[in-house]
Amino acid sequence: MKKLITNIQNIWKVEELRKRLIVTFSLILVFRIGSFVVLPGVDSSKLGTSADAGTLEGLFGLLSGGGFTNASFLALGIMPYISASIIMQLMGMAVPAVQKMQQEGESGRKRINYYTRLLTIIICAVQAPGYLTLYLGQKNAIPAEFIDSPLWWTQSVLVLVAGAMFSVWLGERITDRGVGNGISLLITVGIIASLPQAFVAEVANNAPLTVIIEVVVFMLIVMATVLIVQGVRKIPMNYAKRVAGGGRGSAATQGARSYLPIKVNSSGVMPIIFAQAIMTVPVMFMQTSFGIFGFWYNLVLALLIIVFTYFYTAIMINPKKMADDLKRNGGFIPGIRPGDDTSSFIDDLVSKITLPGSIFLAVIAIIPAIAVQFGVGDGFALFFGGTSLLIMVGVVLDTLQQIESYLLNRHYDGLMEGTKIRGRRSQGELSGM
Repeated sequence: MKKLITNIQNIWKVEELRKRLIVTFSLILVFRIGSFVVLPGVDSSKLGTSADAGTLEGLFGLLSGGGFTNASFLALGIMPYISASIIMQLMGMAVPAVQKMQQEGESGRKRINYYTRLLTIIICAVQAPGYLTLYLGQKNAIPAEFIDSPLWWTQSVLVLVAGAMFSVWLGERITDRGVGNGISLLITVGIIASLPQAFVAEVANNAPLTVIIEVVVFMLIVMATVLIVQGVRKIPMNYAKRVAGGGRGSAATQGARSYLPIKVNSSGVMPIIFAQAIMTVPVMFMQTSFGIFGFWYNLVLALLIIVFTYFYTAIMINPKKMADDLKRNGGFIPGIRPGDDTSSFIDDLVSKITLPGSIFLAVIAIIPAIAVQFGVGDGFALFFGGTSLLIMVGVVLDTLQQIESYLLNRHYDGLMEGTKIRGRRSQGELSGM
């Protein structure tokens, strides 16, 4: 406890970090308040107190911080922007024009961001009428005088689109002037905001011993997730000796030794997002209250996650390029010939570690359904795995690492001193040893 208090005091002493944290908390507060501002004309009393956590609408409500189930003007949240970003990444593989922009540095990045925002608006314009019809319409939350009003429908769609873009703007401001990745933080805060209510409901409906066992299991799952997210396979590398200078004054510099880190989970949370996005489309057209804890839903979801893990890892890791870069810089893997042999070695290694990584993601995705079978409440079960757990773990670790880098740069002890999670400092191990 004393070390925790000291760390908080050190954080407050760093002026830049203090200002960034204040900006971050302020913008997050704006986002949370906005999730309770109901769309004009909607009868919020018809929505009920909360959505069934075991349905698709419950999952949407969790990822939107409650905005979806509250019929807020932020109901669409950040997800349309994330969908647009994914589409732009995929286009970067197949569309030469996008590939060219990716290679143009800062100017290309700005153009890609511009087109991503335009695509976000298009996605919102498609999703907004569906949200009004499939969710609010089924809840009878649209007053009779507005059902046939083109003006109300037009203004509601515009408000939902504006709310989604406002969420994107808040996230970008957090990234620029705050701490952490703003888009991810907004999703994480929305997820965490639902945790107390779910836990209180679990305590009210179960015996104390049962709740204690559930909390212990939850903590073990979180610990395992942290280990896998941080896990890397280190490929040892050597760099050839080089001659510095010329003539009599020349000297041979000793070859550097380092390692090439290959993450066990290189694809992150993207395969789960891909798979759930695909599962969402047919489910939304069938019925909104489709159960997400059913056997067939989770079986298909797990298979899609394994497929998308290999697909996204292939996008993220290019063994041929890695081998060429090593050869160009005079590096080689001991016992492996540079060039094609190195490329084949890396490709084989990535394939081997991707299999357990994909199975891990699939298991994490279906753990909520397994937890429900053991008697865990629907609301609390959603935190045992799936997108929510991976997002929370990844974003919290990244944010803590950024805070730690500020502390270390000011010669203070880091938040993770004495732990094996060294965050950004571990990147220094890539240099010569």
